[in-house]
Amino acid sequence: AYDPDNIFAKIVRGEIPSAKIFEDERILAFMDAFPQSKGHCLVISKVSKARNLLDVEPEVLSELAAATQRLARAARTALNPDGVIVTQFNGAPAGQTIFHLHFHVIPRWEGAPLGRHGGGMADPAELKALAAQIAAKLD
Repeated sequence: AYDPDNIFAKIVRGEIPSAKIFEDERILAFMDAFPQSKGHCLVISKVSKARNLLDVEPEVLSELAAATQRLARAARTALNPDGVIVTQFNGAPAGQTIFHLHFHVIPRWEGAPLGRHGGGMADPAELKALAAQIAAKLD
């Protein structure tokens, strides 16, 4: 069952701060507080109670896919990485740690190692600066 007190639900409700990149009435994109690389960001639905891709409503999935593409393009333009990973986990054995459907957008640079999923917490001021840099490149 969906836990309405998961960390992403709390972020949507404004109970926990986040470095927001963009938001509308249905979608929120923000910086990952435990980034695997510089510019690692997340896209979530504000309206769905889907725990993962396997139980999301098709119309919400379509909105999330479009928002994820938009975010990946902005991150690429803002940060000029050599590549961008877009990933999503379904279930704890697959690596999912927060059971609110979300997509990761992770910029990658040649020769730079990828950090551990859920590794060390980033500096909030640095995350806000990166969020603004990426937001400035949204189409």
